[in-house]
Amino acid sequence: MRTKEGNKEKDILDAAVKVFASCGYHKAKISKIAEVADVATGSVYVYYKNKESILLKIFENLWEQLYGELRIVKETGNLSPLDKIDAMIDLVFSVFTENRSLAIVFVNEQNHLIQSNRDRFTDYYEKFLDLGEDVVKDGIRKKVVSAKIDINVFRYYLFGAIRNLLQHWAQDPREFPIDKIRRNIKHLTKHGIQK
Repeated sequence: MRTKEGNKEKDILDAAVKVFASCGYHKAKISKIAEVADVATGSVYVYYKNKESILLKIFENLWEQLYGELRIVKETGNLSPLDKIDAMIDLVFSVFTENRSLAIVFVNEQNHLIQSNRDRFTDYYEKFLDLGEDVVKDGIRKKVVSAKIDINVFRYYLFGAIRNLLQHWAQDPREFPIDKIRRNIKHLTKHGIQK
């Protein structure tokens, strides 16, 4: 792969998110991604071997961004563990409310991508979950989070709930307004785990 020229690679990734969201990953065509990105089809192959490598890059960028932002939250000394859990949930919702197509791709494609690419799926996903786990453990140590919480269950429970509710929001934003979902997830999470 060549080094990035201008914004062409970003344009391809942005176009891929739109195409994957509207057509679904399996029905999407590289030629359609190129068309939406306003580049030649061959240009897509300069940066990516195939459709799957594009999808993997989308998720790598997503989880790298979330990991970096959560690391800053975790290291902020003046926030309580419950404030940090709130901030973690806000980070996830903010990324997806800024890009509804990305939310649809996340909901529809992440699980299958993890299953089919266990060795190649981004490390940032697990690093993000590990940081979230550290925040909850800190809450347990500080006796503001119940010690009865199984951390491993909690880490997947939270993102399962978010993924499911994001799917409902993407399908029917009037029935499931994103701010209402965010508030409820935060309330249920914090009050369900408090000591």
